[in-house]
Amino acid sequence: MTDASPVDGSRSHIRALLVLIGGACTIGLGPIMVRLADAGPSAVGFWRLTFALPLLAILARQQTGGIGKLTPITLITGLTFGLDLAFWHYGIEFSSVAKATVLSNLTPVLVTAVAWLVFRQKPRRLFLVAVAMAVAGAWIMAAARGGGAMGKSPALGDALSAMTAVWYALYFLAVSRARESQGASRIMFWSSLTGAPLLLGIALALHEQILPGSARGWIACVGLGLMHVVGQGSIAWALGKLPPATTSVVVLVQPVVAGLLGWLIFQEAFGPIQILGGAIALSGVILAQWAARPQPEANPA
Repeated sequence: MTDASPVDGSRSHIRALLVLIGGACTIGLGPIMVRLADAGPSAVGFWRLTFALPLLAILARQQTGGIGKLTPITLITGLTFGLDLAFWHYGIEFSSVAKATVLSNLTPVLVTAVAWLVFRQKPRRLFLVAVAMAVAGAWIMAAARGGGAMGKSPALGDALSAMTAVWYALYFLAVSRARESQGASRIMFWSSLTGAPLLLGIALALHEQILPGSARGWIACVGLGLMHVVGQGSIAWALGKLPPATTSVVVLVQPVVAGLLGWLIFQEAFGPIQILGGAIALSGVILAQWAARPQPEANPA
């Protein structure tokens, strides 16, 4: 049997990239649905994972023959993702949406740094430039959307939002490692099953409103469950095909999508500065893909 040709490898890379972009755009719906959900911050995360579980179980049985067993690495993915959701939701509540979005989008920097220092995946200089562009674009766009609201407790909100980037970076790295031996749907099932009780425990400990107080809130929570399956499932699948540092940059299209939806649905201002930030972020994403492309092997002499 001959090895896969460079053309096949390029097609596989493009397919994984398209799936990743689709998943990131789907996750961009998250802030809209969280705003519509009528429950506490961690409780909303609990319902998101709970409503996703039945679909994830079906997908795991269809794609891998069953849900398998909980493993240490899938436990880590669940705990880190649950903490990511809790910290992000509370960061938005205590600080401004702009600063919470900016600080949580530092994930690519952390993923690249950890992959470099721990896994010896040294990035190219051009890739580092692309990361800087993507983060700068997200920063410009989010800051321009922030308005004048500072939140209930800016210092606490900023700290929680910064920790969101840490938890999401750890989640990315854990999923990337888990994908070396397990299917994406199985990983998503077990990470959701372990993350949901954690979020419920946080919600109860902080005396949150657990049940959504309106029909719209329930619909939003169900929508978050569907978004979780499609969006995070696509990202988890792509993490098995693409480097984690590259993947973490591509998901920066999320604030671009969220900004556009906020403009269309909530009539939030989307002016020249936001457009500029979105253009810079997307340019960084494109440049990152070009910088991370496989290098052709030198022809033997």
